[in-house]
Amino acid sequence: MKKSHLLFGLLSLAITTANAQTFRGLDKTPMDMAYYPDDYAHDRKFAPAKIGTDKAMVRITYNRPAKNGRDIFGKLVPYGKVWRAGANEAPEIKFYQDVTIGGKRIKAGNYALLTIPTETEWTLIFSSDLDQWGAYSYNEALDVARVTVPVQKSETAIENFSIQFAKKDAKTATMYMGWDTTMVAIPISL
Repeated sequence: MKKSHLLFGLLSLAITTANAQTFRGLDKTPMDMAYYPDDYAHDRKFAPAKIGTDKAMVRITYNRPAKNGRDIFGKLVPYGKVWRAGANEAPEIKFYQDVTIGGKRIKAGNYALLTIPTETEWTLIFSSDLDQWGAYSYNEALDVARVTVPVQKSETAIENFSIQFAKKDAKTATMYMGWDTTMVAIPISL
């Protein structure tokens, strides 16, 4: 009887140990997602009258690093070098419909979004190379489009890198990207 209890105890310990899962700590740069129209996925499910017959235009998934008192552009993010526009993986932008950005037609689909920031303008790079960590494996041959937009200054510092969309008119939205006191506005039209 004692042998069966001991065997049962050892078997239970082995099963518990085999099923134990260790989770790593929380990432310091939380992932975020923005849609245009805003909250499209939520409204499609829970408030369909709010979106009516509108189709989604764009969704972006990205990581939001914090300023944490650091000098950002020109220091942490060097000018003139390819930057992943956030932290960790390069942001993934999904166009649900064909769009035009800066005179460049981009077909519906998923792309990595990279940038080359300078003091006066950013070059946005839409790349077919998805699932890349940072911009370390950036390959210019996989560019789908490049668009240049002017830099704007934010009146207040933006603590976490952020991307948001705003409606301009029935067929045009603006994607805003900002961090610290630097912003860019990217018009996107159908």
